[in-house]
Amino acid sequence: MSKKDPYEVLGVGRNATAEEIKKAYRKQAIKHHPDKNPGDHQAEDKFKESAGAYEILSDPEKRAKFDRFGHNAPGGFGGGPHGGGMNMDDIFSQFGDIFGGGGAFSGFGQRGEGGGRTVKGSNLRVRLKLTLEEIAHGADKKIKVTKLVRAKGSEYGTCSTCGGNGQVRRVQSTFLGQMQTVTTCPACGGMGRSVTKRAPGSDENGLIREEVIVPIKMPAGVEEGMQLNVSGMGNDAPAGGIPGDLLVVIEEEKHPELRRDGQNLHHEVFINMVDAALGSKIEVPLVTGKAKVTIEPGTQSNHTLRLKGKGLPHLNHHGHGDLLVHVAVWTPTDLNKDEKAALEKLRNSSGFQPKPSAKDKGFFERVKEMFGS
Repeated sequence: MSKKDPYEVLGVGRNATAEEIKKAYRKQAIKHHPDKNPGDHQAEDKFKESAGAYEILSDPEKRAKFDRFGHNAPGGFGGGPHGGGMNMDDIFSQFGDIFGGGGAFSGFGQRGEGGGRTVKGSNLRVRLKLTLEEIAHGADKKIKVTKLVRAKGSEYGTCSTCGGNGQVRRVQSTFLGQMQTVTTCPACGGMGRSVTKRAPGSDENGLIREEVIVPIKMPAGVEEGMQLNVSGMGNDAPAGGIPGDLLVVIEEEKHPELRRDGQNLHHEVFINMVDAALGSKIEVPLVTGKAKVTIEPGTQSNHTLRLKGKGLPHLNHHGHGDLLVHVAVWTPTDLNKDEKAALEKLRNSSGFQPKPSAKDKGFFERVKEMFGS
């Protein structure tokens, strides 16, 4: 993978804060996530590339080294995409705080008491759709997954090739004398245990596929793209090893009236000219139920009402976001003869003449405020 400027990869300035870097990386990771782009190798490369950029910029020492030396820094930056060698499991594991949990590495782990390595089953990844109500309040869900489980009747014993050590030693004679080499046992793959009896229908590891129901307690405040780790609910491992994990990727169902932005919610409401001029009371939707808000006399289009604490809860933090109600004044387009006549009488009256004050911001000022420039 080419060595690109990590600041450019994440789209942040060189004076970006740690929180801005984390937010930028999470946005890139969600956009190029393999589950959202199945079979798209270009998206996968960008996913890895953004992970490598975050690996550098999230570490103060590596960031300082890059700022000073660039990619030619002495000693490099480790084993990430910029150092070569990070795979998808590494990314999910190393950046679990971004995705709300991380994938444990599926493969060989530590050595057991008998000398063989303890193997871990592979992880499973599923997508779970949540409504805005479930996100706001948390939810108890049940997910049906098909996983590999140890078949009843399958039996395991000490590997006869390596005697349970997981390694085999070979002595070879050379012109310098005898040379001893140690390699992973080819019969058991280093586990030290092997299948001695396979149950009917099971695979070479004594495992069989079964549908299981996994209960999940979903916390309030999760977001699209977050990944929760349900430990031990992935595929069983051969030879009685450690089960893998179930990685649950969050998807949000669209709400018909509310739009989410972080922990804040947005709602657009149209009012008629009379309500805008004279004032009114209207109902706006909440995640659960409705709330009454007051439209003050003389309300202009593009006015925003803020209902504090009526947004979504912060994950693992106290407090809620806000509900922002954006008011648009509806100009009638289909008037009858009498309605036109009534408005014609008011056309030139003093009360209908625009009198913008200093607080009435123009279009460009509102756009600048919206984008923080």
